[in-house]
Amino acid sequence: MEIDRELLKGSITLLILRLLSGRDMYGYEIIQEAGRRSDSAFQFKEGTLYPALHQLSRKGYLTSEWRTGDNGRPRKYYSLTRKGRKLAEQSEQQWRFFTSAVNAVLTNE
Repeated sequence: MEIDRELLKGSITLLILRLLSGRDMYGYEIIQEAGRRSDSAFQFKEGTLYPALHQLSRKGYLTSEWRTGDNGRPRKYYSLTRKGRKLAEQSEQQWRFFTSAVNAVLTNE
């Protein structure tokens, strides 16, 4: 099933923050990891991911630096700032509360 773009749009910040909570990643790696963890349900497009990464960076939630990848090519790696880690925790709590409430409505008659 394809995920509605509006649902994805409202969730991309949380997903990026959660993915980067584990380790620093470059853009394409974020795309691959989201797909792997979601069994291909999340297939971010570059036009969705990079604007979100840039916005998070501008707001001080991410930092980035150029590093040489395993293949010798330069890659821009993103990492969470302290402020970003705090937002990641808050966003995950909000998401769990929200999905619990939605599930309660869907399952109760």
